[in-house]
Amino acid sequence: MSLIVDIRKDLGSFRLDVKFEAESGVTCLLGASGSGKSMTLKCIAGIEKPDEGHIELDGRVLYDSEKKIDLPPQQRRVGYLFQNYALFPNMTVRQNILCGLCREKDRSEKERHLREMVNMLQLEGLENHKPHQLSGGQQQRVALARILVSDPRLLLLDEPFSALDGHLRDALKIELRDLLVQFGGTVLMVTHDRTEAYNMAARIAVMDKGGILTLRPTKELFADPGSVQAAVITGCKNIAAARRVDEHTVEVPEWGVRLETKQRVADGLCAVGIRAHYFNAAAQQNRFPVRFVEEMEEPFETTLQFRFASQRDDSPAIWWRLAKDKRPAAFPQELGVAPANILLLYK
Repeated sequence: MSLIVDIRKDLGSFRLDVKFEAESGVTCLLGASGSGKSMTLKCIAGIEKPDEGHIELDGRVLYDSEKKIDLPPQQRRVGYLFQNYALFPNMTVRQNILCGLCREKDRSEKERHLREMVNMLQLEGLENHKPHQLSGGQQQRVALARILVSDPRLLLLDEPFSALDGHLRDALKIELRDLLVQFGGTVLMVTHDRTEAYNMAARIAVMDKGGILTLRPTKELFADPGSVQAAVITGCKNIAAARRVDEHTVEVPEWGVRLETKQRVADGLCAVGIRAHYFNAAAQQNRFPVRFVEEMEEPFETTLQFRFASQRDDSPAIWWRLAKDKRPAAFPQELGVAPANILLLYK
């Protein structure tokens, strides 16, 4: 199963210009609000129309501006899970799910499919409840049942956890991930939350200002984001302009240090990043004197802010984040970071 998207659409404040392919499994569109993620989903679903381009699902053309093809949403076999689930408030769980079977005329087949979805999504006993009588997690499962009962070839999930509180969100990530494995097809998920993307997706496409900066396997992207924008979106707290010295050395003027890198430094380097968890008081490489300026306590972690001894006072402090039980009784006078943990960022 595969999805091919190559579309353009003028949105006024910016131009959507998206080109990518997604295979079976979960691919995530990760980006800040307003980057074009949800609009991309709506164009694939047929809710919005691109100005030009091509959309193809499993070899079947859904949209092609040159060939004048623009299938209506109900013919695309695409399931769309909206942020608020879009359940019909005056209908029961049973009636909401049956809406996904509107093209099925055989009553016995409708009942069979309904029962399969109720069992699969653990909705037994809730069939006669209305949406306001359900928890957020139950509402999400009903919305998914309504989508899956129509046998879609593609699932589009638009911020699937945004309507849930933190406790429910964590529990339902595991639940939804298991359901998507059972689905077995292509899933495209939108989120601005990097943790959700990391937990749910095999591949992540980083979006910014209507375009895709990179599309890579999830763990590979977090280990080596490649650009400043991707580093920021994946949560890197310490980013500074840098220049190449040689194949394995960079200079960071703002920090007043030179850093040894494991990766080869290529032409076009513009910055480096160091994740807040990467600093280590015991590391011997890239080790420099530091002066601490601030401490922020969180429920389970501590963030210590510092500057290198040679760093300008007017430059942003650097973050060092560690588990509370690892917080040193006395702040170390020096910190180091392994060459493998220096992120090289390019234009």
